[in-house]
Amino acid sequence: MFTAHTPELMDDLRLRWSRMQEALRTDGADALLVATNVNLFYTSGRVFMGFVYLPVEGTPWFFVRRPVGLQGDTVADVRKPEQIPELLRNVGVALPRRILLESDDLTHSEWLRLSAVFGDAECADGSALLRRCRAIKTPYEIGIMKKTGSRHAAIIPQYAAVYEPGMTDQEWSVEMFHLMLKAGSLGLFRIAGNSMEVFMGTVLAGDNGGAASPYDFALGGAGLHPSIPIGQSGVRLTDGMAVMVDIAANFYGYLTDCTRTFSIGPLAPQARDAHQVAIDIQHTIAAAGVPGARCEDLYALALARAAEAGLADCFMGLSQKARFVGHGTGIVINEQPVLGARSADTLAVGMCIALEPKFVVPGSGAVGVEDTFLVTPNGMQCITPCDPAIIEL
Repeated sequence: MFTAHTPELMDDLRLRWSRMQEALRTDGADALLVATNVNLFYTSGRVFMGFVYLPVEGTPWFFVRRPVGLQGDTVADVRKPEQIPELLRNVGVALPRRILLESDDLTHSEWLRLSAVFGDAECADGSALLRRCRAIKTPYEIGIMKKTGSRHAAIIPQYAAVYEPGMTDQEWSVEMFHLMLKAGSLGLFRIAGNSMEVFMGTVLAGDNGGAASPYDFALGGAGLHPSIPIGQSGVRLTDGMAVMVDIAANFYGYLTDCTRTFSIGPLAPQARDAHQVAIDIQHTIAAAGVPGARCEDLYALALARAAEAGLADCFMGLSQKARFVGHGTGIVINEQPVLGARSADTLAVGMCIALEPKFVVPGSGAVGVEDTFLVTPNGMQCITPCDPAIIEL
C-alpha cells in the first residue's frame, strides 16, 4: 500500500477491503478490478491513473501508470492493463475465474479492453457492489463527513454578508462560491453518472426555482447557458423573491449537502408557511429514519405531510417534480440510498443522507431546507447544524 498513508487511514482502508471482499464472496466473484477515480479514491485513499486489483482473499494490488514514484509493498508500475496478469502470477496470486468490473462507469471500449485482460475469466458488474459498500461509511469516513458538515455549516451564515442590493443571482453566487473556496473547499462537485454537471451547487431565485431541468436534481433552474442548463439564470434579485442556496462542501474528498433559503425583503405568507412545513417534514423524516426504515416509506411520509398542509401540488417542483426527498452522499453527491418512490433500499447505521424537502411557490420561488444526516443506532443525527429559518436580506 502507499507508504505516505497514515496508520489511521490504513486501518480504515483494511476495513473497506474486508467489506468489499465479503461482498465478493456473496456475489461468487474471485476479484474486483477498479479503474475510475471515485472508486480508486475509495479503495486506495488517493486518485491515480491505474488500477486496484482486489482478490476475494488477501491483499489488494495497486498498478500505477501515473504519477511516477508512488511507493508501497503491493504497488507496481505498469504501462498498460495487459501487464497485470503476469505481475500477479509473479507474486503467486491466482488469476480469477470470475472478476467484477465497473460496468456503470467504464466506457464500452474500456470494458472490452479490461474484460479481455484476464482471458477466459467471466466478467460481471462491480459498480453496484461498490455503490453498496460506499453507502455505509466507515468510522474514518464518518469523521470526515462530520468535519466537512461542521465547516459547511459555519460558512453558510456568511452568505448574507456578501450580498449587495441590485445583484443578480449569478453575481451573488460568485461571491458565495468564493467564500467556500477561501474556506478551503476543493471545489470539486462529483456526481455519479455522466449526464449531470454543475459547478459547486445552485442558486435559485424567484420563479427560476420552478424551472424544469434535464437533470435528476431536486430542483433545477434554467441555468446561464444551454451547455449547463441548471442553476442560476442571471435574474436580478428583487423584493419578494425567495432565493434557495444549495452549495455543497468538499474539503477532504467527501461532500456534504446543505440548503438554506434567503429572501429579498419579506416573503409572501404562503412561502413562509411552506418553508416551515419543509422544516417540519425534515424533522419528521429524521425522527423516523432509524436503521431498517424503508426509504420508500420515508418518501411516502413526506408526501403525506405535504398533502396534509395543502401543498402537494408544489412539493419538490411544479411542472416537473423530483420523485425523491433525500439521497445518500459521500464521495459523490448522489450516493445510495435514495428516499424515493419504488426504492427498495433500507437505512443502515453509517449511511449519510441528505434530506431536502422543498416547495416552489409561484410568485415567490423555492423554499425549504436540506441537511446531511448520519444514520446512527438511535436514528438520524444532523451533521450540518445551522439555523434553518429563512434569512431576510
